[in-house]
Amino acid sequence: MENDTWGRVQQDLLKAVGKNNYANWIEPLEFDSVEDGVARFHAPTSFIGNWVSRNFADQIQNHLIRAGLSVADVRFDVPDRASRWAGPQAAVTNAVPSESAPAVRTSGAATSATGDLPGAPLDKRFTFDSFVVGKPNELAHAAARRVAEGGSVSFNPLFLYGGVGLGKTHLMHAIAWQLQTDRSDLRVVYLSAEQFMYRFVRALRENGTMQFKELFRSVDVLMVDDVQFIAGKESTQEEFFHTFNALVDQNKQIIISADRAPGEIKKLEERIASRLQSGLVVDLHPTDYELRLGILQHKVDQYRESYPGLQIQDGVLEFLAHRISTNVRVLEGALTKLFAFGSLVGREITMDLTQDCLADVLRASDRKVTVEEIQRKVSEHYNMRMSDMIGPKRHRTIARPRQMAMYLSKQLTSRSLPEIGRRFGGRDHTTVMHAVRRIEELKAVDNQIAEDLELLRRMLEA
Repeated sequence: MENDTWGRVQQDLLKAVGKNNYANWIEPLEFDSVEDGVARFHAPTSFIGNWVSRNFADQIQNHLIRAGLSVADVRFDVPDRASRWAGPQAAVTNAVPSESAPAVRTSGAATSATGDLPGAPLDKRFTFDSFVVGKPNELAHAAARRVAEGGSVSFNPLFLYGGVGLGKTHLMHAIAWQLQTDRSDLRVVYLSAEQFMYRFVRALRENGTMQFKELFRSVDVLMVDDVQFIAGKESTQEEFFHTFNALVDQNKQIIISADRAPGEIKKLEERIASRLQSGLVVDLHPTDYELRLGILQHKVDQYRESYPGLQIQDGVLEFLAHRISTNVRVLEGALTKLFAFGSLVGREITMDLTQDCLADVLRASDRKVTVEEIQRKVSEHYNMRMSDMIGPKRHRTIARPRQMAMYLSKQLTSRSLPEIGRRFGGRDHTTVMHAVRRIEELKAVDNQIAEDLELLRRMLEA
């Protein structure tokens, strides 16, 4: 390359990602080469390589293509790379290994197809031992444990879904780790739906679709994360559907995760949604107070090894579990920041120190109710399906709860009326306006509606 081209791409990336992101993640990369459609970079650490791979690989690839280069994959090499969980000549696409090995396992002689077996890196922190179980996730945990045993199960596929930071990826990694440990004879592939798509597009470009089919239909366990990504990509959905059917017909296990239930993923073909719902579909519910507190206590036990002697005042964990309620990643990150700060300044972690150190996090966590949470809570309260909440049915038993959900969305979120309408099946903003006015009128004369609204509001703001 062509370092001149990379120099121009760097300037474009600076504008695209901003100064801070560029300085922290893009600037430390060292360009190596572009060979056979693969752009290679050196990352100074495994952490940086992993982060860039997850968050900026697509943008880097797109900018390289715009600069006139033919780039099908972007790879990040790091010093002292750990051994891979893979057969000979295995390649990891758009991902670098973490301190652990990638979640790809092959057995037997390598072929040209298995030589390109793609996989995402496994995080050594994400095991069953480190997964804190509570009422909101106990069914998902039990189902994941059952699949991780590696034997035949009565449900295939296992479909895990839920919002950000609720444990889907943790359970996916935990299953892969368990299979690696206990069933080394199985061929397991764990990757994101995005990687599946890129792999398929590359096969189309290089006339390698037969190898692609042989590759993905020869595995024993296929694990695909964030499957909502393929929605709207017709060719990728077609190939995913045929791969899915071929593996199920062979009694091979499939494990899928997404941010919502199959029937709620927009632009996902109905036949695929139907197949995904043919197994066990499990919702990881938003965490409750007890589960968040358990997660914090578990993390404190881990941190005491790194921060010996650091004291934490009674009530701090309870305060954090109450205030940071929407995202476990944010909760864990807040605790990490708190322990690091307490260690650096050599002070006990008190309530005052917590509020000073985490002022920005606590402000950002205030009143972060989403339209999707409101839809789910209202659906559960009235014992109706989420698909009806956003669907076309107008029966009163469905239309009234839908109007209440629209009303609460207007009251509890900062979303505009058109945005709320789009989240209710693409409805017009005037429909939302009508719903808000109607519920305002009804709650003044109907005590049951007024009580339901107050109960739902308390649950959502808890």
